Amino acid sequence: MSKRFLLFGALLLAATVKGETGRVTQDSSALSALPPPPGTGQHPTMPAAGATGRTPMAPLAPAPAAGQNDIGSAATAQAGGETPQAEAPSTAGGLPPLPPVATPNDSSTQRAGELFNLPFSGAISVAQMGQPEGIALGSGQLQAGMSFTLPSDQVVTHASLALSLKISPALAARNGSLQLMLNGQPLGTLPLNASDSDTADYQLDIPAAMVVSKNNLSFKVNDNGGLQCERDADNKYRVTILPTSRLSLEGQQLNIANSLQNFPRPFIDPLRMTPAQVPMVFSATPTPGEVSAAAVLASWLGIQTDYRGIRFPVSRNSLPDGNAVIFGHPGENIAGIVLPQTQQPLIKLLNNPVNPVGKLLLVVGNNDQQLRQAAWRLISGPLNVEGDAMDVTPQTVAEHKPYDAPRWINTQRPVKLSELLRSDQSLTSSGMSHDAQQLSFRAAPDLFLWDGETFPLNIHYRFPSENWIDESNSFLSVSLNGTFLRNLTVNKQGILETLWRRLGGDARQERYAMQLDPYLIYGDNQLQFYFNIKPKASAPCSVLTNNNIRSQIEPDSSLDLSGSRHFGLLPNLSWFVGASFPFSRLADASRTLLMLPEKPSDAQIGTLLALAGRAGSATGVPLTRNTVVFGVPQGGALREQLGSNDLLAVTSLDGGDFNRQMLNGSPFSLNNNGRALGVSPPSTLEKARTWLSGDWNRHPLDADRYLSSNEQWRGFVSYRSPWSAQHLVVVALATDDTQLLKLNRDLRQPKLNAGVRGDSAIITDENGVRSFRVGPQFPSGQMPWYMMVVWYASQHSVTLALVALLLAMIAGGGTFVMLRRHARNRLQHVHDGEGNKND
Repeated sequence: MSKRFLLFGALLLAATVKGETGRVTQDSSALSALPPPPGTGQHPTMPAAGATGRTPMAPLAPAPAAGQNDIGSAATAQAGGETPQAEAPSTAGGLPPLPPVATPNDSSTQRAGELFNLPFSGAISVAQMGQPEGIALGSGQLQAGMSFTLPSDQVVTHASLALSLKISPALAARNGSLQLMLNGQPLGTLPLNASDSDTADYQLDIPAAMVVSKNNLSFKVNDNGGLQCERDADNKYRVTILPTSRLSLEGQQLNIANSLQNFPRPFIDPLRMTPAQVPMVFSATPTPGEVSAAAVLASWLGIQTDYRGIRFPVSRNSLPDGNAVIFGHPGENIAGIVLPQTQQPLIKLLNNPVNPVGKLLLVVGNNDQQLRQAAWRLISGPLNVEGDAMDVTPQTVAEHKPYDAPRWINTQRPVKLSELLRSDQSLTSSGMSHDAQQLSFRAAPDLFLWDGETFPLNIHYRFPSENWIDESNSFLSVSLNGTFLRNLTVNKQGILETLWRRLGGDARQERYAMQLDPYLIYGDNQLQFYFNIKPKASAPCSVLTNNNIRSQIEPDSSLDLSGSRHFGLLPNLSWFVGASFPFSRLADASRTLLMLPEKPSDAQIGTLLALAGRAGSATGVPLTRNTVVFGVPQGGALREQLGSNDLLAVTSLDGGDFNRQMLNGSPFSLNNNGRALGVSPPSTLEKARTWLSGDWNRHPLDADRYLSSNEQWRGFVSYRSPWSAQHLVVVALATDDTQLLKLNRDLRQPKLNAGVRGDSAIITDENGVRSFRVGPQFPSGQMPWYMMVVWYASQHSVTLALVALLLAMIAGGGTFVMLRRHARNRLQHVHDGEGNKND
């Protein structure tokens, strides 16, 4: 063991010295108390509010161009635009401990020099560190920080920080400075001076030894105490660290031992904050069963990476320069790797012959069922084996019920807000200046309420009791998914309440029942609370930095969705991109067919695996019962399943006969010998039916024109299944494989994601996303028949009005005939009476 640590320390020192060569030298005071090297487990904390010791900054280099220093090796994934989650995601049965480093005695390493033979380079943006809007500092808050983590099997040899600052003119005129600290150690200071452009860009090198697995980067505005007493000037004196600021890293990846106990490392690491990638390798002719097993694993990996995102590059008979997963049958030769002979499902870990630091995970089975069993064993719990191989004993995979996804909020009872907290979150805010409390929750997107009904949000909150707080201008601001809901006051409002408070009575408002409209609830939601505390004009300056006060949301606050039903109109692509609905209704995909062309390309398989990863992330359940089909079945059991399942297909416009069969009977058509997608013009009967039903939001002509005007695009179309009127088809398609590979990146961008709706969404590099609705919708869900009658009447107002008019005409006509007959009889009696009188 001592030799192992001596070898590791020597190599780490050598790598660190090498990384420091030729770098801009920092002030010696910044290096006097460096944190411990990686692997010690120490997690330095943020400096106290009164920390001093400004350090002069070294000469600043020009900032890199946009997009420079992105992750570009097989060992790390390309940096994306989504907001990562600070909490490390949990795995089934818990993650294993940090992987041991291979020593020269390990069979996984031929030479000690191979410990550091896989370089990596990458970057983490401020947005990926959990600050999508950046960090704003001003008179209300002079100091803030953020945490970031790095994979435990990476050693950093070079680090640099590129900062983009937006400085208000009033703050620039004060000639202040911005102090930077990493893990409690000063990095230097930046002058907050006026700039010719809207932003000021700086770049500085960071000693590599300061960057460990868990880090805290903090910022503090120094103004000699002048800003401490500025009131109501948050927008006047402000500097913003823009979310595009990034930390660029270079280094070496450690070679870990070939032990299944380390799984899911090194393929994914919970400390990684950038999108991950796990290459999937198949033979020259992959089978549906192999892709199905890959979908099981991909969906589980999507659960682990969650908001950070993951992609699955696919290759056939070729190995990447790094980690990969190989699916195949015993004795099969895939890229020079002969899969072991076995009668049972098998999982095995071995070195990548392209580079021994990379690991290959073999998933082997004699048939489709054994392949899925091997994939299921990988994800069903810790692999408590010390070796590199494991025979899998077949197990029964539990079947899920509708709407039982563990990541979806409970709709059978009120849910306390404390149940929505991550382990690193709290409902308490300290001091006057603090971040808003963010509570994330997912929900089934088809929650239904009648018009006028709402979801109650019961808030129990407490402001601090201090005589220097301006209670009339202090509020608890509540918002949901970026929509402002209400400012909750400290005291009850009203003439009697105000009079009672002036007489010394207790008029505090600490509970409020807020009613949420159903359209505010999405598949993925962010509930935000912010205690906006204002001091009185007479309050001393010292209270402005008082961190001893607490504002809190009580744990018994709750959100009640129990009054809803599961019902809605399909197709609706916003439900699909937000929660993989309706496929996620049964989260294990037991009622879903995953369809690919007869001879799918690598891009098509990779896109299907990416969609499986998104489905797992949305529900928290891997797709253990998925079924993959190549081509449209022409008979047998699979043909019968077309009429009893929802269908998710991935294709491109060169799909040939597969595309024609999938689009047959849909509102979409293939033009130009199948090379272009169009919208079939509705018939006269269809137009009349659309007008009579009141469905006036369909724009087939606009969609057809837009499709014909773009040569390169990707997107989704959805329609009622031609094989079953109760099921749905969603097709992810593109003009070619290059465009298809961009879909996963598109769905990680919140702006594009929010723009997908209707039944057709077209994405281009130039115009972003354009959505249309071209076909009819149909109801889906459970509703009592008598409520369906009321719902149908509310949805078909034109038909109802015409029926009412027809009934009125029938009733009016009958009444007219009856009255006319009555009048004729009355006149006849009058004439008869006059005749008798004359006689």
